[in-house]
Amino acid sequence: MQFTSIAFIIFFTIVFGLYWFVFQRNVKQQNILLLAASYFFYGWWDWKFLALLIAASGISYFLGIKIEETEGKKKSFFLNLGLIFAIGTLFYFKYFNFFIDSFADLFQINNQFTLTIILPLGISFYTFRIISYFLDIKNKKLKSEKEILVFFNYVAFFPSMTSGPIDKGGLLLPQLRKERIFTFENGADAARQILWGAFKKLVIANSITPITQNIFQNYEHLSGSTIAFGIVLFLFEIYADFSGYSDMAIGFAKLLGIKITENFAFPLFAQNIAEFWRKWHISLTSWLTEYVFTPLIIQFRDYEKKGLIAAIILNFTLIGIWHGARFTFIFFGLLHGVYYIPLILNDKLNKKKKLSKPLPTFREIGNILLTLLIVCFAFVLFVSPTLIDALGMYERIFSFSFFSIPQFVKVKILGLISILIVIDWLNKDQDHGFEISRYKPIVRRGFYIFLIFMIMYFGVFGNGNFIYEQF
Repeated sequence: MQFTSIAFIIFFTIVFGLYWFVFQRNVKQQNILLLAASYFFYGWWDWKFLALLIAASGISYFLGIKIEETEGKKKSFFLNLGLIFAIGTLFYFKYFNFFIDSFADLFQINNQFTLTIILPLGISFYTFRIISYFLDIKNKKLKSEKEILVFFNYVAFFPSMTSGPIDKGGLLLPQLRKERIFTFENGADAARQILWGAFKKLVIANSITPITQNIFQNYEHLSGSTIAFGIVLFLFEIYADFSGYSDMAIGFAKLLGIKITENFAFPLFAQNIAEFWRKWHISLTSWLTEYVFTPLIIQFRDYEKKGLIAAIILNFTLIGIWHGARFTFIFFGLLHGVYYIPLILNDKLNKKKKLSKPLPTFREIGNILLTLLIVCFAFVLFVSPTLIDALGMYERIFSFSFFSIPQFVKVKILGLISILIVIDWLNKDQDHGFEISRYKPIVRRGFYIFLIFMIMYFGVFGNGNFIYEQF
């Protein structure tokens, strides 16, 4: 059940009506409804994996309490047990066959252990929620949740279940305990987020998808410039698709009185790779910074810049692995880690740059274009199913055919991307992805009508899947 489907609109309308008009001011009843809705939403995809989700929630609920209540070796035992359970489950469903096949290929042995394993929807996202919950309790940043309804909703909260954001317990759990009050202002803000997200998904991402799929599936027969242009289009496709999902998730959660994590902060205007990752998939990068990168920095502190480089590369290699069980994802993460080395050596890792107003300078535009160029270079690995395919794309991109003119370029696609860039630019100083309240009412209403018209006229409704559902 996709956010952009008729089924979801009917589903959410029913949930919204019951939530606010039948169970208003009764937190327990709202949480029962919310949990039932989350399980229905998840079961719509494949009801058989509901048992795994419920079991993961139940075991984690019990272990969280034990981690808090015990000390010394017992605390370590329950913490390690929880981490082994969470990571082990993720490993089995997402990486088991990859490691078995790779081991067999490495030692040239007959592999008889490959299993037919279906990847449960959203497992990477809710597993990371659970892991952060355990670690926050251990580090005394969070107390274990005693209300079972609250905790089960934390794990299965449906707006951010399938593609994130990855919310930490410190943000979500307190909101699930207290009374939620619906206000017109929050409702209007939520509607704006949903409208903007739907525009990005239905108009931008879905219009680009057929083009990029055709290019990547037939790259061996296309010119280098066509492939290069396809990678650039994919940057806008995945940004519109993923940030569009995040905007809609934020909006639907806000309609239920819940605030979830912002996941994008206008990464298209980043002036270096560090700034790009501070603005792209924020919930994942902040999660890894807190639970992986910071501990590594402490361990490597005696090695100064070399230790920082090692920590960055390990951290980004893990980001690549998180995306899936492919060598291309591993090298995708590794390459981004390597991109950080010049910033570290020149002491510019944490240097933040503000763009000039009302337009960026030529230097800033150059920095932005260079950042997007190296991001696109890495995206070749992201879209390639194998390293052979990635090398084949790189070879064609840098061949003499690079200067041929792509025949598929359409004015409509370039125009839609231009609209996305302009709107992002106008909103880049806001707290989240879509906020035009500073303009006069007539301008705002005209803009909303414009977006609705664009969705109705240019929206592509046939492809409802979101790219990050596969992770």
